Amino acid sequence: MVVAFNVTDDEHGDWTVLRVSGELDLVTSPVLRQRVHDAVAEGRHSLVLDLSEVFFCDSSGVGVLIASRRLIRSCQGRLRLILPAQGAVDGSHVNRVLGALGVRRLFDVHADLESATEDEAGPLSA
Repeated sequence: MVVAFNVTDDEHGDWTVLRVSGELDLVTSPVLRQRVHDAVAEGRHSLVLDLSEVFFCDSSGVGVLIASRRLIRSCQGRLRLILPAQGAVDGSHVNRVLGALGVRRLFDVHADLESATEDEAGPLSA
């Protein structure tokens, strides 16, 4: 079974939204890394990574998320993650991986696009 990995982008107000689907692993994570770098190079420093369609994430995927956070912070930008509404509380794979590694608290995590792109949005508690 071949699983398609895809990253699409969209604008939502001042935010650039990268919607990621499929497996975020050693093979696919460089694609996401490049898309984040391209967005920043184009001057888009308010970035939302919608991970609601990612059903598997390994350490290389987590590495890309951490590197993206570091890159965005270096240019005084904003990075927010979207995890599924229920998953953000109790169950998405990405949420579990980030929690197990103790790095979820590093990210501004939201349940949906609307809350992630609000100017005064507050993150979900870790």
